[in-house]
Amino acid sequence: MIYMQLFFSFFKIGLFGFGGGLAILSLIEMEVESNGWMSQQEFVDIVAVSQVTPGPIGINCATYVGYTAAGFWGSVLSTFAIVLPSLIIMLSICKAYFWLTNRFQGNPYFEQTLRMLRFTVIGLVASAALILIKPTTFIDTTSWIIFVLVAFFTVLPNIVKNKATDFFSHPILLIILSGIAGYFIYR
Repeated sequence: MIYMQLFFSFFKIGLFGFGGGLAILSLIEMEVESNGWMSQQEFVDIVAVSQVTPGPIGINCATYVGYTAAGFWGSVLSTFAIVLPSLIIMLSICKAYFWLTNRFQGNPYFEQTLRMLRFTVIGLVASAALILIKPTTFIDTTSWIIFVLVAFFTVLPNIVKNKATDFFSHPILLIILSGIAGYFIYR
């Protein structure tokens, strides 16, 4: 019975918990209290441990609550249940994308829509980057130059299509090159 309660509680949290780990802590706390899986102090301790361990806080919290409530299999079940809704949604979106891509391949309107979505994604990423631009993160002209170069090589494959731009705009390569540049410039 405890396994069913854990599964349905954390599946519900995974399905309706929007806003990241810290936003779903209140949902987890509500389920913990209503099912009597642990005391308030134990829950606070679990949240503290979840914050310092690597990984998403919501998943870590689900794992610890499951372990406290039902041992090893309870932690496995709780972790699986909180991730399952996202997995189902992402697989459904991917399936729909591949179906649409195969169905409308060669359709100029569909291809133009996908091309425009690339620029939308670039705009969203640029928006997030602009939010992070603060005097404490960009301390001199060199850090601005690195930022502009990475931004340029990120956008370049959407403008020019060839193997060189694909190679130089690979995200992992850009992260490594930025890290190397930052190391040698700021050491």
